[in-house]
Amino acid sequence: MVTLTIDGITVEVPEGTTVLRAAEKAGVKIPTLCDHPHLTPFGGCRLCIVEVQGFRVPIASCTLPASQGMVVQTNTDKLRASRKFILSMLFSERNHFCPFCQLSGGDCELQNAAYAEGMTHWLIQPNWNTYAVDTSHPYFVLDHNRCIMCQRCVRACGEITGNFTLSVAERGSASILVADCNTPLGKSTCVSCGNCVQACPTGALIDRQSAYHGLEKRLERKQTVCVGCSVGCGIDALVADNQLIRLEGNWNAPVNKGAMCKTGRFETPAENRARLRAPLLRKDGKLEPVTWEEALDAVAAHLKPLAGQPGSGVAALVSSRLPAESLSLFKQLFANGLSSDMVTSTEEGWPTRLPAELAEQTGAAFEANLDAVRSADCVMVIGADLVEHHQVAGFFVKRALPKGVRLIVVDPQENGMDDLAAHTLKAPAGSDVEVLRAMQAAALKAGLAKNAGTIADVEATLAAAPAATGLALEAIAGAAQMLAAAVNPVILYGKNLTAPAGETQAAALKELVALARTVGAGVLSVKGKANSLAVSQYGLDRPFELNGHQAAYVALGDDEPSKRLVKRLEKAPFRVVQASHVSPLTEAADVVLPVTNWAEQEGHYLNLEGRLQAARQLLQAPQNVWANDQVFTALAGRLGVALQSNWKEQLFQRVSPVAMIEN
Repeated sequence: MVTLTIDGITVEVPEGTTVLRAAEKAGVKIPTLCDHPHLTPFGGCRLCIVEVQGFRVPIASCTLPASQGMVVQTNTDKLRASRKFILSMLFSERNHFCPFCQLSGGDCELQNAAYAEGMTHWLIQPNWNTYAVDTSHPYFVLDHNRCIMCQRCVRACGEITGNFTLSVAERGSASILVADCNTPLGKSTCVSCGNCVQACPTGALIDRQSAYHGLEKRLERKQTVCVGCSVGCGIDALVADNQLIRLEGNWNAPVNKGAMCKTGRFETPAENRARLRAPLLRKDGKLEPVTWEEALDAVAAHLKPLAGQPGSGVAALVSSRLPAESLSLFKQLFANGLSSDMVTSTEEGWPTRLPAELAEQTGAAFEANLDAVRSADCVMVIGADLVEHHQVAGFFVKRALPKGVRLIVVDPQENGMDDLAAHTLKAPAGSDVEVLRAMQAAALKAGLAKNAGTIADVEATLAAAPAATGLALEAIAGAAQMLAAAVNPVILYGKNLTAPAGETQAAALKELVALARTVGAGVLSVKGKANSLAVSQYGLDRPFELNGHQAAYVALGDDEPSKRLVKRLEKAPFRVVQASHVSPLTEAADVVLPVTNWAEQEGHYLNLEGRLQAARQLLQAPQNVWANDQVFTALAGRLGVALQSNWKEQLFQRVSPVAMIEN
């Protein structure tokens, strides 16, 4: 620890802390522009300059480490004059038409900094050069007129997303922000995560969706959880007049620490689909609006006689995007109350069933958590494309590669991370068992195993590997030795390894765990949708089969049904769909029950590392639209089924593949 004095206030901070962070701890406000607490200090804008006793000139506090006995002044007349000059230069370099900017009036950090220094006009006339506005991107706009070259977007793209799309070209007054080799943003390697937009302190990067919908200070900020996938990122929702204006990453969230992906930030599922606003009942072949009482009575009249009829009763499906509370009530209603022999989720347990069964066999969790990924020095990805799905988990890997972390990709198909990998193994589909056994054998032969292996004959296994996998033995050995030689290796696997959950996939998972144990690696499944793990914990993870069932009940929520699901439900004599939006499934239903979407409901989600998190209701549902829990409870009353509220107790009854964490 070091002790220093800032504006007469004594403060003690850990060694290596910058003067800027020490000032924050002391409650002293130092103006900044290029600084961001979650990005590497840059020292570009010089607005945070301070005077230090013994130093000849003022120095940027964001890059200056605090030292023992340091005496700092942050608000002298000389510093205030310097800051005004710095801000004047920034305003003069580009065309800052503040009255016309969507951030003007409280959201722009440049404008706020000027007001804080008492500036009411430009001290230096702008150059009025022509700067382009790049509108090629579908989600945001890049306006070079408002850019101040703070490079927060550049650092966010590299340090948070790990994509390194953005950089600065030219030098001096000709400096310009570019994507790739001066490619339009919409045609660049940008992955549309929007982390650069959130990091931008001015109106240079503007979110198309929220532009001109109101200043942030006039919006209500609510913290919740993203339900785009099983990563479970913490997000801030900006809401006004019962409308979702913008979504941002929560910088303090333990899972993502501010990072968001395209799916979570821009592609919420309720944007461009027609909404269901009243219960519908099929009469004379046509769906007609009815009251809730009539719709629920019709459902109960059809389902009650089918209770307790194995093979000919009710088949029930639930979306793994619903909260844990809703999943619990669903299971109680159909599995316990109606004794249905076909109660499962729309994912059918593909991402989670085999890991859950393995955990039950061993009686303990065997998976690691996301901290293991963040601290890994070698990552192997198998059965998953983290560029297409679970992108934030992919960001954790991609941004670590420039620091020396090595990547191994095992995937028969083209994978978004192939070009980043040190080793890419393209074995034929269905040969995962042979690849994993060969990798373990190679690690054992090289003497790099940290624990005893499960391969009885190492030489025979290696000899058979080329024919079984189509891979050169050198390629297998190179990947295996890199994984085994790492100090903190981790293996991320996806549902392409475990789905469909058959004997071959079960064997592949066991071989994966055996390889991990041999080389001392952590393993972690990226799971599937937002509540995949909760679905598994409730036992709603079996394959769906419609064999003679007289009714099908689908609690879809705001999920979008696949063509495969719609086709499989065609032969059900009676279909009930509980959904938020119109879809081919609702159009073919006999009864449609309109329910809330993700933003209108609250509840708990169990993310891929077993972290139980609460999602907050952001919006009020339209009139006559019910919550999922309300529908299950009302239907249970009509069917004479008693429901319990012990959802959390049920959630922890089954052995989980990953240790549970409660926020």
